[in-house]
Amino acid sequence: MQAFVGNLIQRKPRRALSPEFKHALAREVLKTERLRVIAVIITAMVLAAALTTADVVAPAILDRVWQGHFPILYVWAGLGGFILFEASVLALISRQLKRDLDVPRVRRYVGAFIETSLPSLLLVAHMTNMGAVPALGFVAPLLYFVFIILSTLRLDFWLSTFTGFVAATELLGLALFHPAARATAGDTMLAAAFLISRSAVIFACGVLAGAVGVQLRRQFEASIAAATARDYVTNLFGQHVSPQVVDRLLAAGSTTSSDARQVAVMFVDIRGFTAAARARTPQEVVDRLDAAFAVLVEIVDRNGGIVNKFLGDGFLALFGAPLDDPDAPRRAVTAAREMLAAIERHNVRSDWPLRIGIGLHFGQVVAGNVGSPRRKEYTVIGDTVNLASRIEGLNKQFGSQLLISDAVRQAIGEDGDATPLGDVPIRGYEQPIRVWRLA
Repeated sequence: MQAFVGNLIQRKPRRALSPEFKHALAREVLKTERLRVIAVIITAMVLAAALTTADVVAPAILDRVWQGHFPILYVWAGLGGFILFEASVLALISRQLKRDLDVPRVRRYVGAFIETSLPSLLLVAHMTNMGAVPALGFVAPLLYFVFIILSTLRLDFWLSTFTGFVAATELLGLALFHPAARATAGDTMLAAAFLISRSAVIFACGVLAGAVGVQLRRQFEASIAAATARDYVTNLFGQHVSPQVVDRLLAAGSTTSSDARQVAVMFVDIRGFTAAARARTPQEVVDRLDAAFAVLVEIVDRNGGIVNKFLGDGFLALFGAPLDDPDAPRRAVTAAREMLAAIERHNVRSDWPLRIGIGLHFGQVVAGNVGSPRRKEYTVIGDTVNLASRIEGLNKQFGSQLLISDAVRQAIGEDGDATPLGDVPIRGYEQPIRVWRLA
């Protein structure tokens, strides 16, 4: 596993759960709570409108169901009061969002208690007019489940459990102690075991809703943390990191912040580009570079490398970093050959043909995250990098396009296309370096 990269990936999820992250998550939960309150208000308004319409169009039906004159005025008063309460909750949430603050926890429990008590008030009226058994088998007890389900959106286990507890307790209390229930205490539907079992189911639904909310919250946190880690990797290694490399980086794990590793270093340079660019507009220059780099970078990605730096009309690519790859030299050579062939094909469709030079060297480098506290960059340092750059520069001397060091030649084994150029003096090096040209 990769020491440096593993540590980065392991650190990022913890950073994603920092106080700042939790604060941002609390804001998102508060926004979800606002949507929940809006949904409750709309539901209450629709219910009031439906009952009013039914009272106007078919009052006899309502009176028959209610077993008496249906009290539409009391319905308006009850639902109107409930809507006003929910509107106050909505105003509080909106105000807290503007202030970048959360709703006090006690206020959440008070709101949950009042909301969950609405079906209880309706059940009291039903039991008084319809009798205990018909009322307990009618609509009101089912409304508890509506508020329990909606409590899931709070993503709070204890709040959902509290909602289920309030619903179960109030239902059981009314079924046992309401005068209409006590008047028919001998009915089997009002047996204590039956009532306790039903209340237990409602309470269990609250617990389950809380568990679902917690699981959703954890998955949301994990998704955000993973996305944050992926963004961090992409930002650290540049935008030109293939999805496959990012996935492997996220799966890596280790402990230290930098390490020494064997890496195949590739330098690519577009020959004569600066001189040719003088006769073009700036936009033409940028467009031509973008088109060429799009072809070349895709090949690097496909062969398991990363483009570490763009150097004007060239770039530095790495094979074997930040992820170990025992086949890095061969992948680098394969990528280099594909790049030469791709540029030739690309030139056929362009009025500005390009010629590239590539230099490859294989050796040990120090890989790490280097920079200031405000900006860091993953980079490789060492003589291997310098020598790869020098080898690429030799393409001008030999009129070639792809040169490799003897270290790369030994790593890839026999290659019939490799032509020895002998020991070549290299600027900055006391001893000449054996170089090979690949067709």
